[in-house]
Amino acid sequence: MARIDGRANDQLRPIEIIPDINKFAEGSCLIRCGNTHVLCTASVEDRVPPHVPEGEGWVTAEYSMLPRANRERSKRDIAKLKLSARSAEIQRLVGRSLRAAVDMKALGPRTITVDCDVLQGDGGTRTASVTGGFVALSLALHKLVEEGTLEAMPLKTCVAAISAGIVDDQLLLDLCYEEDSSAQVDLNCVMTGEGELVELQGTGEGRAFTLEEQRALVELCAKGIREVQAVQKAALGG
Repeated sequence: MARIDGRANDQLRPIEIIPDINKFAEGSCLIRCGNTHVLCTASVEDRVPPHVPEGEGWVTAEYSMLPRANRERSKRDIAKLKLSARSAEIQRLVGRSLRAAVDMKALGPRTITVDCDVLQGDGGTRTASVTGGFVALSLALHKLVEEGTLEAMPLKTCVAAISAGIVDDQLLLDLCYEEDSSAQVDLNCVMTGEGELVELQGTGEGRAFTLEEQRALVELCAKGIREVQAVQKAALGG
């Protein structure tokens, strides 16, 4: 099966992360994964939600798609007076993923909110949000260290994410929209820098799938995430 963009089955779309794209946010980047483009900003506040233990910090995320991020205009959530179920589910995923990388006690009593706004969506917006969100978060934390607010970086690891799926019974890495919309199986994977799993979201869209197929998809994602983490590292200057 020839992929729509000519890639090999285990090949990522071209990925680029441009740091410091926003002059006001404590940390920011623009991530481009093929034709999926997401603006990620990290904002620091000296307060925490009521559920956070005393002396600890919190990392959370918000996610939205601009009206013309898709092929047809979508209404803004504010126009519907509520957050869409899809946006709510994705921002919870992004928040959980980013919290896995941070020592909340070392962060101290402050909240970092990572906003992920999809400028253009062509599949993989949630995984791009995790990957770009981590870069924005890291830049914000680095700024806090530079300013002397934090004594050391409170990061325990890095996190990145990628998608994979089964289309026409073939395993494919990093699905674009056309592939994702026709996938028999769709899987999103978040991993740490040590290759440990933070989250798996696997769905049999067109058919059920076996444990062996799940394992193969995770291994395919692991390969892609190692490549993504190299791009993250370059964007962070190291």
